[in-house]
Amino acid sequence: MSIIGLSPEVESLKTRLKKIWMAGDYDRFSRYMEGGAREFYERLQVAPGCRLLDVGCGSGQLALMAAKDGLEVTGVDIASNWLERARARAQAEGVQARFEEADAEALPFEDASFDTVVSLIGAMFAPRPDLVAKELLRVCVPGGTIAMGNWTPQGFIGQMFKTVSKFIAPSGMPSPVLWGDETTVRERLGRGLSDLYLVRRHYTFSYPFPPSEVVELFRLYYGPTNQAFASIDVDGQERLRRELEALWSSHNRAGTDCTTVQAEYLEVIGLRA
Repeated sequence: MSIIGLSPEVESLKTRLKKIWMAGDYDRFSRYMEGGAREFYERLQVAPGCRLLDVGCGSGQLALMAAKDGLEVTGVDIASNWLERARARAQAEGVQARFEEADAEALPFEDASFDTVVSLIGAMFAPRPDLVAKELLRVCVPGGTIAMGNWTPQGFIGQMFKTVSKFIAPSGMPSPVLWGDETTVRERLGRGLSDLYLVRRHYTFSYPFPPSEVVELFRLYYGPTNQAFASIDVDGQERLRRELEALWSSHNRAGTDCTTVQAEYLEVIGLRA
């Protein structure tokens, strides 16, 4: 997807990001994250019939939960293959939801189109956060809800990104985990909101296999990790694997045959002014 008026540098950056996120198999990867997504969604307490936009919807995880509750749901993402999977899931599960390829920095909707605008670990990865904030605010009705879940710099996933980003982080964009910093979120969203609630919570990653297999799961199916491994030689891959296994093992709260890790994120709930 292309946005009119982009500089060649930004266009190239977006093309690279899209390639990263389309790699692997996010639908298979995200099935292990259903529990945390459910907890985040249920805290929103969105009323049936509301118009909900899920920005960075992936393969439809949260959007489908909302659709089953009777909401009028639209999901957007830059990864067209994820959207195909989301549409297939909606059909298989017998729910109505619309999924469109779109950029969080230039949402293809009229002003005040949605009662609730949500992004769970999604819009935080767009390269120009000021534009993302502007768009989230623009498409939300006055008095509506804007909700985000963003990994924190200090949390487990923030630490994992430090390891992986050495291999794939595109230059020219701020760190995505700044969306998990309270001061930064207030600067980006605060002026467009009448109320803003920020709470640090934990997302539970739980797998019925050891950390070494978790790292392999990420390598195969999670786009950024998949592309990080693909970008380096065999020796580099082995070093990266060892670093990631050590990180997962040091945070593992389960036994040697299973993996349970608590990953901190910042829950952002704002009321549109």
